[in-house]
Amino acid sequence: MNEFSIICRVLGSLFNRQPQDPLLVPLFTLLQDGKLKQSWPLEQDDLLTRLQQSSDPQALATDYNALFVGEDCRVSPYGSHWENGPQEAKVRQFLQAQGMPLSEAPADHIGQILLASSWLEDQGESVSVDAQKALFDDYLMPWCGVFLGKMEAHATALFYRTLAALTRDAIQAMREELEEQDDDA
Repeated sequence: MNEFSIICRVLGSLFNRQPQDPLLVPLFTLLQDGKLKQSWPLEQDDLLTRLQQSSDPQALATDYNALFVGEDCRVSPYGSHWENGPQEAKVRQFLQAQGMPLSEAPADHIGQILLASSWLEDQGESVSVDAQKALFDDYLMPWCGVFLGKMEAHATALFYRTLAALTRDAIQAMREELEEQDDDA
């Protein structure tokens, strides 16, 4: 798994799962022990330190639920709920066309899109850089800036405000990396 895939997998998991989900225990342990910062491929040490300082999963559960869960959530994690966001069926169709196996979970969830980006990256030669760029350009970037801004504004926990900033910077860096890969080809 390369650096691009690791970033997408970590961020996608943090958005896609409740903080107290048992599957996130290893990730939160790495974060709390400062080990995620040691292996994080981007220069985001200050943001990772802020995440580390506020990374108690049980304390984060209330903010996660208020931000992302239910009809009355503060910030919908679904692209189809945002102006310029993709419709779920279009994201699903795009990912299926790339050969990605999908569950019944909505494909337009920011966590799902980031995890899909990791999956596309892990496919190597069988998925083109153009497909990865299309995922970012058509299904993530048109709405994620507004989403992340609202997330920063509505989060009560420092963790989620910091996660929004970390994600914004990482998405931009990964998109630039895709452009460089395309230029080198």
